[in-house]
Amino acid sequence: MTATLDRASTVESFTTLPRTPRQTRPLAYGSSPARPRTATPRDAGQSSTPLRRALADGAVPGRGAGQIHIATPQLQLPSKPAALVLRAARLSGPVFRDDAAAQTGLSISTVNRQVGALLKAGLIRERADLAPAGAIGRPRLPFELNVTDFLTVGIHIGYKVTAITTYDLLHRVVGAIQIATPTAENPEQTLQAIGASARRFVGRWAGRRVLWAGVAMGGRVGEGGIVDHPRLGWEGAPVGRVIAESLGLPVSVASHVEAMAAAELVVNPDDKRSSFLYFYAREMVGIAFSVDGTVHTPAAGPPVIGHFPVGGTRLLDPRRTGRLEDTASDTGIVDAAVANGLDVHDVEQVHELARGGDPTARALLEERAEVLGRTVALIADIFNPDHIILGGQAFTDYPATLPTLAKAVRETSVAERRDVRVSRSGTTVQQQAAGAVSLDAIYTDPLEAIALTA
Repeated sequence: MTATLDRASTVESFTTLPRTPRQTRPLAYGSSPARPRTATPRDAGQSSTPLRRALADGAVPGRGAGQIHIATPQLQLPSKPAALVLRAARLSGPVFRDDAAAQTGLSISTVNRQVGALLKAGLIRERADLAPAGAIGRPRLPFELNVTDFLTVGIHIGYKVTAITTYDLLHRVVGAIQIATPTAENPEQTLQAIGASARRFVGRWAGRRVLWAGVAMGGRVGEGGIVDHPRLGWEGAPVGRVIAESLGLPVSVASHVEAMAAAELVVNPDDKRSSFLYFYAREMVGIAFSVDGTVHTPAAGPPVIGHFPVGGTRLLDPRRTGRLEDTASDTGIVDAAVANGLDVHDVEQVHELARGGDPTARALLEERAEVLGRTVALIADIFNPDHIILGGQAFTDYPATLPTLAKAVRETSVAERRDVRVSRSGTTVQQQAAGAVSLDAIYTDPLEAIALTA
């Protein structure tokens, strides 16, 4: 199931969403890690397309005669003709060529050329069974995405949990597991363990061709998939290289909040001209901003808001740090619960107590909603987006507090009304982010991407 947005609602009529139970299933990762390779940059003079330019600094030797590539994802709606035709197949397939031309704004001759190339690459297929009855001459055949032969794999590396997921070309989840994020002496060993788990998981689909891997995680992602992640204690971690070596696939690496915003573009492509602020909260908090179908990716890394001041608190922030992440993160909630006398070890136990009527647990979660609502309103006043999208389990695991959050937004913002939406992804929001990254190269430049996987 792909991520979808709830029906738009103003803060005055914020809708409570059904809770989706968390499903965590460990997978062992005891096999030996892949042998490290030495990265060697490609000849930049050979880079003739945006995708090749994105790959140029991150290519490393691959298995056999090919190469493994590390790409910086574009995180935007496509503009190349082949990508526009593929998008028409994804959104409207089975679709006839003249209808695809009308949807994309391309000429029928251009559509015919792109359809021919995409058919040859195997990314789309024609539906002879849907040819118009009684057609004279060569029948017009609609085409659609090939969802049976190809997969991508997405990896979301979280502070505590890592999700590994496979997707078809429609961004639908085909299979998924979760493992505890491995602890090791250094980031490379942790990544090798994750890569080994992903390699074994992908091996379950021996009959399908895996095209690309996508990694989404917190921290700052640099060229070549190099990641600084203070929360994990990583500096200059070679995420792209190690995962590429482990899987033998091209890899794209992105900041997870920006990837979550990109996932919203994938499933809500008709809202191209509007802007939205994506606000994520769970173990970490973060924001991303999208305008005109493109997620803004600052060169200095994603905006850091974990240190935002939250003002005075009643039950939260027992150490009185005054910082947003210490106050409103899952760990912050558990720390506050313990300080207030609750016998809990994780945030789900706090939720269970609250659902059972415990007044302290309920008060903690209500105060969290107030803190997050005020922060959302203040940041929205700075960006003034058309929409605000709330993602992450801090909003979806205990939806009873959404009215409190809506009230805090309304009372804090200088705007009379804010269009606030909650992502229906629920506990799959991290999966959808990794999926958007894994499909980014294919959606942006499908013919170039398929050539690089040959």
